[in-house]
Amino acid sequence: MVKQTIQIYCRVKPTKSKTSFYEVNPVEEGANLSIIIPKEATEGYINNKREDYRFRFRQIFDQNAKQEDVFAAVARPVIDNVIAGYNGTIFAYGQTGSGKTFTITGGPERYTDRGIIPRSLSYIFQQFGQHADQSHTVHVSYLEIYNENGYDLLDPKHEASKLEDLPKVLLMEDEDQNMHLKNLSVHAAQNEEEALNLLFLGDTNRMIAETPMNQASTRSHCIFTIHVTSKEIGSATVRKAKLHLVDLAGSERVSKTNVNGLLLTEAKYINLSLHYLEQVIVALSEKHRSHIPYRNSMMTSVLRDSLGGNCMTTMIATCSVDKRNIEETISTCRFSQRVALIKNDAILNEELDPRLLINQLRAENLQLRNQISIQDGNAQFTDLLTPELIAKLFEQVKIYLADTDNEATLNVGADMRKIDQCYRAFKKLHLELKEQLKTASTTASSSTKHGQPIYITHDISPYDSKEVKELKEIIKLRDNEISILVNMLKKEKKTEYRSFNESTTLLTTENSFSSGDRAGNQLKNMSAGRQEAFDHFRRDNPINQKLEEHKRILKQRFTEAKTLGEETNECRNRINHMKSQYEQMHLRLAAQLTQDEIEKNQELNKLRSTMEREQTKYRECFNRLKNMKQEIEHIQHVIEKDRLQMLKEFDDWWDQQSEQAEQQRELLEVKPTKTNNDQSRQSTASFQMERSSASNSVDRPSSQQWNLPLTGDKKTDDDILAFANARQRILSQTHK
Repeated sequence: MVKQTIQIYCRVKPTKSKTSFYEVNPVEEGANLSIIIPKEATEGYINNKREDYRFRFRQIFDQNAKQEDVFAAVARPVIDNVIAGYNGTIFAYGQTGSGKTFTITGGPERYTDRGIIPRSLSYIFQQFGQHADQSHTVHVSYLEIYNENGYDLLDPKHEASKLEDLPKVLLMEDEDQNMHLKNLSVHAAQNEEEALNLLFLGDTNRMIAETPMNQASTRSHCIFTIHVTSKEIGSATVRKAKLHLVDLAGSERVSKTNVNGLLLTEAKYINLSLHYLEQVIVALSEKHRSHIPYRNSMMTSVLRDSLGGNCMTTMIATCSVDKRNIEETISTCRFSQRVALIKNDAILNEELDPRLLINQLRAENLQLRNQISIQDGNAQFTDLLTPELIAKLFEQVKIYLADTDNEATLNVGADMRKIDQCYRAFKKLHLELKEQLKTASTTASSSTKHGQPIYITHDISPYDSKEVKELKEIIKLRDNEISILVNMLKKEKKTEYRSFNESTTLLTTENSFSSGDRAGNQLKNMSAGRQEAFDHFRRDNPINQKLEEHKRILKQRFTEAKTLGEETNECRNRINHMKSQYEQMHLRLAAQLTQDEIEKNQELNKLRSTMEREQTKYRECFNRLKNMKQEIEHIQHVIEKDRLQMLKEFDDWWDQQSEQAEQQRELLEVKPTKTNNDQSRQSTASFQMERSSASNSVDRPSSQQWNLPLTGDKKTDDDILAFANARQRILSQTHK
């Protein structure tokens, strides 16, 4: 359990003109916001009004603060705790037009204006990508509280029906006093793109209106909830957490705005719900209060855990420092100071995976039954074990020894015959390992005693030097590459086949096998000789033609997807523009006509029909884009499959050629037979005489004394004979 007070931050909205009504003073572990109200001479000489107000915040973001800085300081620590398994809440509070929606959701004009919600989604999926050893799931819900009624912003009926006809979200409480929301849908998001599309769909369904204080004022409270589930692979523990991102509607003074009609009704409900929120805050800040009025409003009921419960909560107070808004700013800061007194008890939300728990209980039950059978001695096993069962037990013992898990068990039941057979298998494996070590030690000592060099042709024990093994493998691979390339050169010499241009071959290889996939990584790890052999192998392979065709189709689909994405974005922009026009027209008509006359207005109905057609077109484009994405992923999967298939065929062909080269090299290998010093010197001298006579001769060295196959090309054959001479000279010098 983590006990923590609600963290409070402050953000100052940029003003068009300079203002001297506030100061920001950094202090230890926070900052102070000083609001100064100078006395006016018109109020008289004797004026006892307070001039200076000071409020303490954890951090204050001044007018030049960027969205990225706000997210890093406010949201990122909360999201890290959510991924770790703790519930989190971030909510913005302030008067209307102070920048709450811009901070939480962001602005649509520039990419850098993204708010906390889209940045949180990006950060969550980015963190999931860095933890490959864990499995994660993300679900999203979007609740709107309008005039004390809850609505699901992700409901597909939201676009075609009126607000009054939509099903309302209902609050239900269970026996443990946990709140549940009926008729609120929860949608799975597999990646960042799907989550952002759900956010955009919910934002287009929000209630927005123009007021004297704000051209696009949100007239409802919105709660965007991200449900995160994480689990380590192989672990029985599952961590579940939820993140509430709350955009509260702004409080406003009717005496200042002078609104009427529908706007006045909305303002009453907004101020009433914020009043109930303040009542809860005041009750929580008082230590001896036994009753907390959570049930007064729907918003406080939904945020019950966030206020004094199992949650890590952060509040950001948005302030407007214009002269006309100073009183509301002071009220907002006072509210934040009371919020800072509330303590939450955050608990790590862990639970056991039911499926793994059932498997563990079954294994424990079987183990207890076996112990009871052994202790009681009721079970009688008199028959002999069959050879098949003995072999199976031996394999189980080998698997148990190879398992690196310290908690691995070898369960053979309560049969003493099987237990005895397992002990025999342990003994047999121990004696075999001991014999191998003894043989390896004897071979090494005898070779050293006679002064002979040790020729390592096989693995003498599992404890050979790792470096020696690697060097042996490298030598073997290089010899095989030389033999295979010589054979390929002979084949091309006979068929008079012209090789591809080197630059074209390299370019084709790079395009067909990028370094980002598995096939590209395998090709990148090949040696130069093996890559050259692969270039010759793949150009006549029929799979390569299929691969090029799939690449052409993939490029075409990418172009179509780009065009379709641009069309989708244009539809989205047109919908936003028409929605703004519709809301402004609706407000203008609401002040002049009745509700029935507004519904019969032709211009308004025409704009609504046009907006519905655009929404239908947007959904069609989005669905086509989604289907095209699946098709592109399928084509990419087919291309990757063809690449791996081609590499598999090449590996089989390479192994076959390597085996043939190995057999040929064993037949042609010249081994030293004389071991004493005199014979070694004599063989070395005779070799030097033959080498000197061969070098003085005008003709090329003969290949008959080495019995080597030659290609017919003078330069290549000279290189082969020079390599054979150097190898024989090294072997002769070794035995001196």
